[in-house]
Amino acid sequence: MSQTMELGVGGMTCASCTARVERSLKRLSGVEDATVNLATERATVTFDPAHVTPQDLVNTVRSAGYEPATADLEFGVGGMTCANCSGRVERALNRTPGVLSASVNLATERASVRYLPQSVTPDTLRAAVVDAGYSVADAEAEVAENPRAAEVRSLRRAVTFSAAFAVPLLLLAMAPMLIMPLHMWLMSTLGERSLNVLMLLLAAPVQFGPGRRFYRLGWAALRHRSPDMNSLVMIGTTAAFGYSLLVTLAPDLFPPGTRHVYYEASGVVITLVLLGKYFEAVAKGRSSDAMRALLNLQPPVAHVLRGGTEQDLPLAAVRVGDEILVRPGEKIPVDGVVERGSSFVDESMLTGESVPVHKEAGAELTGGTLNGTGALHLRATRVGADTALAGIIRLVERAQGSKPPIQGLADRVVAVFVPAVLVIAALTFMAWLLAGGPDALPRALVSTVAVLIIACPCAMGLATPTSVMVGTGRAAELGVLFRSGAALEGLQDAQVVALDKTGTLTQGRPTLGEVRAVAPWTRGDVLRVVGSVEASSEHPVARAIVEAARSEGLNLPAAQDVQAVPGFGVQGLVDGLRVQVGADRFMSRLGVDISAVAAEAQALADAGHTPMFAAVNGQLAALVTAVDPLKAGSLEAVQALRDAGLRVVIVTGDHQRTAHAVARQLGIDEVRAEVLPEDKQRTVQELQAGGTRVAFVGDGINDAPALAQADVGVAIGTGTDVAAESADVILMSGDLRGVPTARRLSRATLANIRLNLLWAFGYNVLLIPVAAGALFPLLGWQLSPVLAAAAMGLSSVLVLSNALRLRRFRGPERVQTSGLA
Repeated sequence: MSQTMELGVGGMTCASCTARVERSLKRLSGVEDATVNLATERATVTFDPAHVTPQDLVNTVRSAGYEPATADLEFGVGGMTCANCSGRVERALNRTPGVLSASVNLATERASVRYLPQSVTPDTLRAAVVDAGYSVADAEAEVAENPRAAEVRSLRRAVTFSAAFAVPLLLLAMAPMLIMPLHMWLMSTLGERSLNVLMLLLAAPVQFGPGRRFYRLGWAALRHRSPDMNSLVMIGTTAAFGYSLLVTLAPDLFPPGTRHVYYEASGVVITLVLLGKYFEAVAKGRSSDAMRALLNLQPPVAHVLRGGTEQDLPLAAVRVGDEILVRPGEKIPVDGVVERGSSFVDESMLTGESVPVHKEAGAELTGGTLNGTGALHLRATRVGADTALAGIIRLVERAQGSKPPIQGLADRVVAVFVPAVLVIAALTFMAWLLAGGPDALPRALVSTVAVLIIACPCAMGLATPTSVMVGTGRAAELGVLFRSGAALEGLQDAQVVALDKTGTLTQGRPTLGEVRAVAPWTRGDVLRVVGSVEASSEHPVARAIVEAARSEGLNLPAAQDVQAVPGFGVQGLVDGLRVQVGADRFMSRLGVDISAVAAEAQALADAGHTPMFAAVNGQLAALVTAVDPLKAGSLEAVQALRDAGLRVVIVTGDHQRTAHAVARQLGIDEVRAEVLPEDKQRTVQELQAGGTRVAFVGDGINDAPALAQADVGVAIGTGTDVAAESADVILMSGDLRGVPTARRLSRATLANIRLNLLWAFGYNVLLIPVAAGALFPLLGWQLSPVLAAAAMGLSSVLVLSNALRLRRFRGPERVQTSGLA
């Protein structure tokens, strides 16, 4: 059975790097698919665990020239009494997906684990020990520091070191050209040879200190026949440094007039490239702010009541069934059900809905939400990786790591870009040698180095993934979860939005409307037998009938031989009577005449009621209706979709007249009513005729096929798990206004990506000829490698800055108070 795992990959600098890692992983026997994201620095790999281990993946990434992100964890284990115990704990840890190795010391009662932090968390590891029958003695972890923070710190040190040498080097090289007295003084004091030696002493620490990273990564790329940005920097700076070194040590090898040194080109270029990478790392950290906010939602400890005493335990030690006290103003630690107490809970951090929700006994609570002024006692129902918040984090991470289809364009270009640049650089060198005149060699060198430096494909590699990362993170803050980059791109292309009615446009909690009994039956008699048949059903209308019957004090006897007839109704035996309840099509199928109440049923349906009919022993007994009010925000959502030029359609299994009544209230012109559950998928297919792109919005089990069939399926997060699993986008709050919000964010993100790609491609198309010296014959301009390095770094920073603008995206007013915003 296939398994999907994520691992961090350090050292990637451009799209060529991601392509090489992808190819290396895909070549590994047993790997079915691999996707690498430059912005998140993460590889997502689907593989057969019978043939490939996590360690194999780590080794493959390392052999490709990059450093896989691993972490170490050490914690105490209680309850072990013999070697079998320690072996059992080791096996439990080693079986956990994402663990590379685990060892347990019986004498010290401690477990040491090396794992992939992108695939497994410390809490999951501790939970594996508890599930094996042992206890976690402490929650103190010795975990490797955040890789991004370490990268930022490392780059800051490298830039500081390089700048300490590069700045005086640049002054020595450039100032004498601008200030003639200074030039004369240096020549008379030091002489040209001594000055060159001094610049060599300043350039060498940069070239072989911080610059060593380009040799390590660039040579690995060349060895794998996949040159990348590091290869370009390595070749360019080495050419400048090597030429200058020869001029310094053996000037007689060069004709007079060509004995120039370019130490500043190598030293300053390396410094500027590192500075650009530092700014990139800082910007990448800002782009994942939403993920960090999600991770910080849960409190570190929970007040668990065990044995009549309150204990403050880490979340890893909380178990399903534990009773937990949540005091006023505290965050709810895990998912659970209120046992006693009442309070208002702010769920905006997860749903984007700013109005606190009242919770009392029996109400469900979600970990990470904020308790109000009352104390709550909850019974834990989901902990650890099973909580709703953990699921949301997994969805967001998966979406951030996925590639939208538009990324394919960048991938195809990058696949040939760096080799093409190497060819252009070689042609540039030869062209200047042939046509450069007396200064042919220096000009050839300068132009070639400028081409190699300015053409680094960093911006192209970052253009798409950073926008997806920021866009999906901002969507999560607004209560919208995109399951993939393809969903993010697909939603903005939708031309038709098909909407389920019950639970999507309406509240999905209908109440009993009218009960019109047909003689000799009375209202009470009808409610009694109909409520008995409906008592075993989970359908919202059935619950409304049962609640009404019980509220009127009616005793509902147990029904026998109850059978649901999907799309039609339900039937069963009550006190020996055959009771059948359902839509008019059910009555037609049974041959029951409903003409006595047909006119009244039509009038009530026109008013927005859902008419049903009850038959007893084959004879009509009553007309029963249910009323399902519109959800708050449905009208605004539909109006926003129509204003955006979208065709809006209601697709429902409800009665024609009821569906049209709802449509009239919402201003919807097109209705597909009385659609059986199995036909909803076919209806979506009909709407897709001619290549029309359809988004379907639904919440129930019967919507799952339609959600899967649609180009983009949007599930109401308050609906069923089946619907959510079939959808591409999930609205956590259940508010339909999330659909236009998600679409606007989708369009904003794709526009952001297009602008990034336009800049990244346009930058190279325009500046590579300039770097090669195309303007020199006309204007006498030749681009310095130093300026080329600055321009290259600036292009990446501009792409990242543009992506970060998505953090300022604003949805409707209702979500602007989101706890993450």
